[in-house]
Amino acid sequence: MQPRRASLIFALAAAFGGSAFAQSCPGNGSAISYPVTRKVEQTDTYHGTAIADPYRWLEDANSAETKEWVDAQNKVTQGYLAQIPAREAIRQRLTKLWNFERYSVPYKEGGRYFYSRNDGLQNQAVLYTMKTLADTPRVLLDPNTLAADGTVALAGSAVSPDGKYLAYSTAASGSDWNEIKVRGIDSGKDTTDHIKWVKFSSTAWAADGSGFYYSRYDEPNEATKLAGINYFQKLYFHKLGTPQSADTLVYDRPDQKEWGFGGEVTDDGRYLVITSSQGTERKSRVFYKDLKAKDAKVVGLLENFDAAYEFIDNEGPVFYFRTDKGAPKSRIIAIDVRKPAPEQWKEVIPEGEQTLVSANIINKQLVVDYLSDAHSAVKVFDMKGRFVREVELPGIGSAGGFGGKRGDTATFYAYTSFTNPTTIYRLDMKSGKSSVYRQPKVDFDPSQFETRQVFYNSKDGTRVPMFIVSKKGIKLDGGNPTYLYGYGGFNISLTPSFSVANLAWVEMGGVYVMANLRGGGEYGEAWHKAGTKLQKQNVFDDFIGAAEWLVANKVTSPAKLSIGGGSNGGLLVGAAMTQRPDLFAAAIPAVGVLDMLRFQKFTIGWAWTSDYGSSDDPEEFKALVKYSPLHNLKQGSCYPATMVTTADHDDRVVPAHSFKFAAAAQAAQAGANPILIRIDTKAGHGAGKPTTKQIEEVSDRWGFLSRALGMQVPGAAGASSGM
Repeated sequence: MQPRRASLIFALAAAFGGSAFAQSCPGNGSAISYPVTRKVEQTDTYHGTAIADPYRWLEDANSAETKEWVDAQNKVTQGYLAQIPAREAIRQRLTKLWNFERYSVPYKEGGRYFYSRNDGLQNQAVLYTMKTLADTPRVLLDPNTLAADGTVALAGSAVSPDGKYLAYSTAASGSDWNEIKVRGIDSGKDTTDHIKWVKFSSTAWAADGSGFYYSRYDEPNEATKLAGINYFQKLYFHKLGTPQSADTLVYDRPDQKEWGFGGEVTDDGRYLVITSSQGTERKSRVFYKDLKAKDAKVVGLLENFDAAYEFIDNEGPVFYFRTDKGAPKSRIIAIDVRKPAPEQWKEVIPEGEQTLVSANIINKQLVVDYLSDAHSAVKVFDMKGRFVREVELPGIGSAGGFGGKRGDTATFYAYTSFTNPTTIYRLDMKSGKSSVYRQPKVDFDPSQFETRQVFYNSKDGTRVPMFIVSKKGIKLDGGNPTYLYGYGGFNISLTPSFSVANLAWVEMGGVYVMANLRGGGEYGEAWHKAGTKLQKQNVFDDFIGAAEWLVANKVTSPAKLSIGGGSNGGLLVGAAMTQRPDLFAAAIPAVGVLDMLRFQKFTIGWAWTSDYGSSDDPEEFKALVKYSPLHNLKQGSCYPATMVTTADHDDRVVPAHSFKFAAAAQAAQAGANPILIRIDTKAGHGAGKPTTKQIEEVSDRWGFLSRALGMQVPGAAGASSGM
């Protein structure tokens, strides 16, 4: 099968225990004069509780007053960052480190191979094709030609089964809205086909290449398309050479505004498999349509919405699924659609100690990707579930890919770790041997760095894993500048991966730490559920527990400890810094969900209620208001040096979250620790961000932290040695 559809997932509590204090506040610079942020008389009543929202007007990103506020805030932030001596040295080192070849995992379709490559500093990776692995690759699509500043990204692609056409989707300025076009693979030229108002969608070709299935929403209001709420997704079929207005509606549910739909055509071309999601709930419904039967209707196969069901492949009418039904760490089952009753299901691979993440069928074998304490383990089974072998990986890291069809005798996968750049391997399915296909060269010596995994106990005694990356031989004297990163939500697992940004931080003498918090998927659905809704405080306790372990074991100290995270991780940082401001010297909440009482009122925010709950529910409101970062800022408190980051085209977590939080934090802060907000332009939630913008953002992040933590950065003004 081709790479799976990204589901409609955000790919985004105990009582408040903050110890904010108003006595003498340490600072690391002179007080900043912030732009005046107007307050309004706005109060909302939630289940009898009145909540003030004085910065409500900042929710209107299109107003002249909001735009003036953004410009004024950016001027203050850029003025502050420009005075940091280390910032330019960091930017130069990042540029040098970033300049290395990066490859995607190749896949084969229609008798051709396809993969993407970035030669180093290109803003966007380029899509290539070739007939055989020995051929010279040919450029098929270069997104860098679509916008001079690199802000139009390739968001997805699908090749027709006959290898004649490429359907590709693009995203402009980081928006979740996509447009789909079609390119002739031989000619390299686009056809007249043009599809708009696509979001959270795969592209699935019909077996005869006559057209493809895709998901879309109704055309939004132009003025509110980046903030308006998204409901009623529909699945369509587009026939090549026809206008979008002629597309056929395949399936929708007018009675279910929250249901989303993704279509997938089986490799044999026989069935259209429709997976229905509802928000970010890790459950699904599955329908199918027999494409060979005349006037066939869509048939419900799994409609109880009682578990996750991920379609793997089929053998005629027998469908294989990964599911957590009766198995929190997941298992693989086979369902004969002619006998679909649960008592007729066959268990192929039972639940094990490790978390089963994904599977594919290649060489008539099941290749199964597991997580073992937050790192990859890959195993091969025969079609009856009998163990064949384990794929030998280079070390403790992350592996992904393993795409292909049941008749293929080889597949490709990527392997990465904190100190190993992503390397592409070819796996011979007959011998089980892996060989390097593409291995990048980066300007650093991995032998100078080390990664260790430790386990610590959270507040309630739960054992939590954490990775620590540093230069070898660091002194455990509490003096190491440290960046603690986390996410903890939506069943998303954090696993080891190579990052130029994090490498630069460690080179600077910093320690990088990644905690695997509850709310993620590292240990299956039970681990995920333990960090949701009324139990969301567990996530923050896990993060604070990680910080306390680092201090207790003298890796760092509160004066040298910074925290960061994005999206749901931005919520994590906002909650941690408002609950334990004494524990951190600096904080960077990025594109964060920071207003927990109104998040569901914008774009796809309603979908997150499966993890967060909703302020519309009385009990969930009580939990949300206790940790909502915006609502737990206390006047006259000493908060860490903070740089909030967001972007003007973020239509996943609208920038109003960051605007309101930054304004409130600036008003609440005592002492000289800065509270800044960095608002990127022509950028979104993060996907597709050009290389130039990534380098600029990381330079500002590490520059800000170098000042906040008092780091001596090699290569900066006054330093004696190069970086």
